[in-house]
Parts: sequence; structure tokens; C-alpha cells
Amino acid sequence: MSAALSLNLQNADCIKANVEGVQRKTKIFCTLGPACWSEEGLLELIDAGMNVARFNFSHGDHVSHLSCLNRLRAALAKRPNKNVAIMLDTKGPEIRTGFLANKDKVTIQKDSLIELTTDYEFLGDETKIACSYPQLPESVKVGGSVLVADGSLVLTVTEIKDNGIVCRANNTAVLGERKNMNLPGCKVLLPTLTEKDEDDLINFGLVHGIDYIAASFVRTGQDVDNIRKVLGPRGRGIKIISKIESHEGMENFDDILAKTDGIMVARGDLGMEIPPETVFLAQGMMIRKANLAGKPVVTATQMLESMIKAPRPTRAECTDVANAVLDGTDAVMLSGESANGDYPTQAVEVMSATCLQAETAIHYNDVYQSLRNAVLEVNGPMQTAEAVASSAVKTAIDINAKMLVVLTETGNTARLVAKYRPEMPVLVLTALEQTARQTEGFVKGVVSRCVGSMIGTDSILYRATETGKELGWLKTGDAVVAVHGIQEAKAGSTNLLKVLFVE
Repeated sequence: MSAALSLNLQNADCIKANVEGVQRKTKIFCTLGPACWSEEGLLELIDAGMNVARFNFSHGDHVSHLSCLNRLRAALAKRPNKNVAIMLDTKGPEIRTGFLANKDKVTIQKDSLIELTTDYEFLGDETKIACSYPQLPESVKVGGSVLVADGSLVLTVTEIKDNGIVCRANNTAVLGERKNMNLPGCKVLLPTLTEKDEDDLINFGLVHGIDYIAASFVRTGQDVDNIRKVLGPRGRGIKIISKIESHEGMENFDDILAKTDGIMVARGDLGMEIPPETVFLAQGMMIRKANLAGKPVVTATQMLESMIKAPRPTRAECTDVANAVLDGTDAVMLSGESANGDYPTQAVEVMSATCLQAETAIHYNDVYQSLRNAVLEVNGPMQTAEAVASSAVKTAIDINAKMLVVLTETGNTARLVAKYRPEMPVLVLTALEQTARQTEGFVKGVVSRCVGSMIGTDSILYRATETGKELGWLKTGDAVVAVHGIQEAKAGSTNLLKVLFVE
């Protein structure tokens, strides 16, 4: 998107724009953990600007996650106008080293040979370590790489055996038990949804009203289909965010994008699978394609990593967050910073302030025109709902409207309006609490309110203008553009555009 940004960088005013009272458009995902999961800590995150609460199912059990979820809902009950979406992040398939004979650590010396055996009962030492992946010999090639413990140990495959492989260590490293392993460039023969993941989705996600599923290591569009089958009719309202973490996921990105509800640029594992110096290219490509498809995208991993221990971020981290916003991301995510860092609330505040400053550097009218031209060029003629949504944004630009209003059941119209990146805020009105959480949580520029019924459009729109006044967006005489369906309370009937003036 950067080619169309026409950044406001012509003079010193760009150094720090006045953002007081400005509504932040970019959403913030916060991973919950011991640093913030008291009710008071969760209230602080909500007040600082958390939009999506991420429950990381790589850690903890159903009891601990439910306890945290109950505290979050108790905190949200004290903030009735805040809609925070709940996201279950699956553990996904993983490959790990085994246990060690000394139950402690071993030192692998540079240039030494080490065997990785698929016999997971084997207790390892400096020369031989177990691996949890039975298909290891079939997946790798001589000369290929194996990364262990987040890349702290790099191995080169020298020999393939029936029940394991032999590797040469590229560096010296101290290795503990049960460390993660990556096989860059290899096709891993593991299911995207493990038995644990299915149990988490069915016995936690469906039971406790989760709004989003972040599916780890999605590699094909079929993976998304499989997740929908597991969710079944009970989970039809849950949106799937596909985490792209492998070379295979990158290769099949278009197929995944067509079937998923959203994308996570998961830069941690992705940076193990592809050269780290190319991650920025992968990030830009995925964000651009998601923007054109109108699918929300969140950029994740190490965004403010230093704030796990420090009260201030590095300048490079702030630049990373800002550049993700300028790339076109809909959301940015905190992981360890909020889950187990020393400064969780400050991390949200820094991220919010950085996003706001980045947003002031964007010429939204130019972005609208560039996006519209690209969508028509890539996708051809628009469907009716998208044509109405894009026209609503254009009308709002042309008449200098101060707010867009969207009446929606499913949230799809809100996503189509947000796709065209209006500069003015978007107020979504819906009868469904889940739609309110999902749209305010992960649709750029949106604030949502629940209404008791979608019957009576005129009265609902009047309430919308009153809400706009309360939020400080509107004053008497301001123009408002509204989008809704001609058939009240019927999903998928968006075809009306109205211009209102605030009384």
C-alpha cells in the first residue's frame, strides 16, 4: 500500500501531530498471561486500548483459561461501552526434541555430529537426541537445515537413516529438554489441527463463546475447511484467523486467503522457515493481498519485545509498529510484552500512541482511490454490497462527512466499508453482541454498539447521531453517511446509502 500513501512528510509538523481526541483506527491484540490476568490488570489493558484478548493455548489448561476469561468478562462488565473480542490461539502441530539422560542440559559443540532419532523414548546426550516427528527422515534432504530452540542451534543434514538423521552442528549451543524444532523449506507431514486443538475448540471455544480462532501453522485452504468442519453449525459465528508460519503457507497464501476470515502475519516461526531478511517482503505481500480481499490482517511477534523488561521501547520497535500500520495492517499484536512482561499496560499505551502517529501520516483519500482501482483491476466488477460500501466511503469523502454509520447483522458490511479505509470513524450498529465484539475488535476504524433490534431504521440512525455526539465526533450541522439494507434485520441485504445531517 505504501506506493499510494502520499505520506504527510512535507514539513516538521509531521514529527508529532496533535492526536488528542482522535480515534485510533488500528486495533491492538493483547496476549493474556500472569502479568495482566488479574481483574485489575485486565481493566488497565481495556482502558489502555486492548481490542482483542488473545488466549494462548500453547500454555495452560481449560481451568486456568476459563478463570481468566471470567475475570475478563467481569472487567468488561465495568466498561459497558467497550467491545473486546476473545481469541483462542491454537497450539497447532509442533516438533520437539526429547528428554535427556542427565535431565538437565547438554552442550553441542560446533562441527560435531549429532543424530536425531525418531525413537522418542530415547534419552539423549551430546551425540544423539530424540525427535517427536516420526516422518523426519522423509521430510528432510541432505544439505538441508534443522533449527533447534528458536534457532539457537543450527544443524546441517549430512545423512538420512531409516529412523533418524545425522547432522553437523553449525555452532556451539547449550540445549535443554523438549526444545522446539523447525525444518525450513520442508513439507511437514503433520495435521494443522491436533487432537488437543480439536478438544480446545469443541470443549472450550464453542462452550465459552469465543469470537475468533487463530489457527496455527495453516498451510493450505483445506486446513481452513477442516477447522470449519470441526466448529460445525454451533461455531458458524466464530471467525477464523489463519496464521501464516511456514514456506508452504506462503506458497498457498492465495488459496488460504480466499477461505479464511482473517490473516495473522506470524513473524516468529515464519522467520525460522524463510530467511529473516525476507520477512518484511512476506509481511508486505500478505498485508497488501489481504487489503485487496477486504480480509483483516494482524501483524505479530516481537513488536515491542524489549518492553518485557524495559519501560520504554527501542526506536527500532516503534518504527516497526509504525511501518506495519503504513503497510496497511488492520491490527498489531503484543505477545510476551503483555502476557509476562514487567510493563503490560505501558506496552499497550506505547503501541496505541505509535499507531495513532502513523495514522496521521496517511492521505486516506489517495489510499481510497488506489485501493478501488486495484480491486477493480484484480477482481473485476464488484458485487452489490461492496459497490454500495465503496460508494459510501467516496460520498463521505466528497461531502466531508464526519462519520459513517453501518447497520449490520453479520459484520460483513462493516468490513467492506473499512476495506476502503475511510478517514472518518465508522460506527457499527448491530443486534448481535458477537458481531459488535468482532467488528470493534478487528475491523479497522470501527466502534460498535449493540441495539436491541434492527427494526426501525430511522430511530436507529437517530441514536447513531446521538452516539456520535457523545463520542465527540459530531456537532450540529455535520454530515453523516449511513449504509444499511432495504429489508430491515435481514442479513446480506445491504443496498441503501443515506446522507444525514446532525440536528
